[in-house]
Amino acid sequence: SLCCFQVIRCKAAVAWAVGKPLSVEEVEVAPPKAGEVRIKMVATGICRTDENLRQGFFANIDFPVIPGHEGAGIVESTGEGVTSVKPGDKVILFCVPQCGKCIFCLNPESNFCLKAHLYESQCVLPDKTTRFSCKGKQIHHFLWVSTFAEYTVVPEYAVAKTDAAAPLDKVCLLACGFPTGYGAAINSAKVKPGSTCAVFGLGGVGLSVVMGCKAAGASRIIAIDINKDKFAKAKELGATDCINPQDFQKPIHEVLIGMTGYGADYTFEAAGKQDTLAAAMTSCKVSTGTCIMVGDPDAGSMLTIDPMLLLSGRAWKGNMLGGWKMRDSVPKLVSSYLEKKFNLDVLITHTLPFTKVNEGLELLRAGKR
Repeated sequence: SLCCFQVIRCKAAVAWAVGKPLSVEEVEVAPPKAGEVRIKMVATGICRTDENLRQGFFANIDFPVIPGHEGAGIVESTGEGVTSVKPGDKVILFCVPQCGKCIFCLNPESNFCLKAHLYESQCVLPDKTTRFSCKGKQIHHFLWVSTFAEYTVVPEYAVAKTDAAAPLDKVCLLACGFPTGYGAAINSAKVKPGSTCAVFGLGGVGLSVVMGCKAAGASRIIAIDINKDKFAKAKELGATDCINPQDFQKPIHEVLIGMTGYGADYTFEAAGKQDTLAAAMTSCKVSTGTCIMVGDPDAGSMLTIDPMLLLSGRAWKGNMLGGWKMRDSVPKLVSSYLEKKFNLDVLITHTLPFTKVNEGLELLRAGKR
């Protein structure tokens, strides 16, 4: 078929400059080169990371850029040498690739990859060029996936085939938000049955942490947010207590220590804020507690903590995409969803047409999702 060799013209939401609203434009999407896949996007989630990108809080991102990193679609064409997917396959795209060859991919305990953004730029594809252009200008990729486009091109190792029965408007959340939160509890913290957990921030990721803690058998799950509208859903998903830091005169870590005795067994920071990260660290159990950093803070921000917090035995861990090796794990997560082992649908608050992407970001900023 000659379709593989044609440029596709379609709509995409372009971030032309820091702080500006996204602009829905007609863009040209070049065909995939060797080792690449061109995908017709069907559904994408909106994640806080996309808003952080728009506001310039992300390090090493080149504008203009097409955001979006939580998507699912159908393979339109493949470049030379691609073997894991074929045209017509339903797929999920992910922002932490799995090249399968680097020292981290070969380590069963790591889900990092030397192709990931924290190691080298994902604003251009591996050959250092982009597949997007608009009005005669090259447009950059975001984390290689750029799901705010009707078509996108990604390296084969940033995409995984999914079950043909999977509803793409639901399983797109398996690209980032849900596995990040759920895996933080299951994989990174390895929450033990009967334990006490505290979750800071109840967006989609934080609620997924709550689901992970419940699935792991935690007996007490304390959910913390300054937006009380989040509490009903948190309780529906397994939270036993919901608290608003603004309701107390004393710091939230003192409140939590008072509630738990000597701190929670596991704490999770899913808001991406320095003050909540410090509070999460301080409110985990003095000797055996584990604090998992889930949210991504502003680029360049620094945190000051008392090192004595660690000396007593607390553990402080990072968490990227829930610790899942995504190419291996996406098919398993989709199967678990289809078997109703967890409920993604409850995380979806609004469904909007693509042209209303700025309205979606506004709902996110207003805490309505």
